[in-house]
Parts: sequence; structure tokens; C-alpha cells
Amino acid sequence: MQIVDTNIVAYLLIDGHQTGAAQALRARDSDWRSEAFLLIEFTNVLASSVANRRMTLPLARDFLASATALFDGKLERLQHYLVLEAAARYRVSAYDARFLALAEQLGRRLVTEDVRLRRAAPALTQSLDEALASA
Repeated sequence: MQIVDTNIVAYLLIDGHQTGAAQALRARDSDWRSEAFLLIEFTNVLASSVANRRMTLPLARDFLASATALFDGKLERLQHYLVLEAAARYRVSAYDARFLALAEQLGRRLVTEDVRLRRAAPALTQSLDEALASA
């Protein structure tokens, strides 16, 4: 099981410089989990891409459908007090704290390319390269 941040899903589904690494992680372990907020963040990534004319709305809908299917039954909804406690403990936003609190709850490290988040909670996080090297 891998706990992944929104940016890892974006790398998997939207072709870019980290797509190959995200695909390799998915091929190694297809049981990806995350916090339910992931779909909200991913929708925002897509909306920004459409607004900036980096992708069409139909393509963004396809990516959103793919992300939704990828996490069918695998998104956790954490209690807000757990998120608040994690945000205070790691000094991160409540948005980022959702992913850290899930990592704590499941006893796994969050795979993220968010350097600031990895610095805030190094014991709970790992980069995509670190996740690939650890298997």
C-alpha cells in the first residue's frame, strides 16, 4: 500500500517529467490510498490547467474520471480534530495536514514531491525517488 499526495497522482495521469517514476511506483504497488481531499486538490489542478489553456475541459474531465476510478473505495475521511492536531504539530496547512494525519493513522509514509511538506515531517514522508528505491 502506498499513501500518495495529489502531486503524485498528477504526475501519474498528466504526462510530464515525473510520469515515468509515478508509473513505476504504481506498477510496483497498485494499492494507492489517500485522504478524500485529494480529489478536491486534483480538481483544482485541472481547473487551473484549463484556465491557463494548458488542457481542454474534456481532457480535464477525463483526468478527473481516471483519478476518481483510481481511488474508488480507497479514500479516507479523517476526523477534523486529527487534521487540526497534525497541522499544529507539523506547522503546515490543514490541507497538507490531512495527508500527514493519514500517514500517521495508517503507519505508512506519504509519497510526495512537496519539498516543504517533506521538510516539515521527514519521518512521515518520502519523495517519489525514495519510494522507488525502498522497495
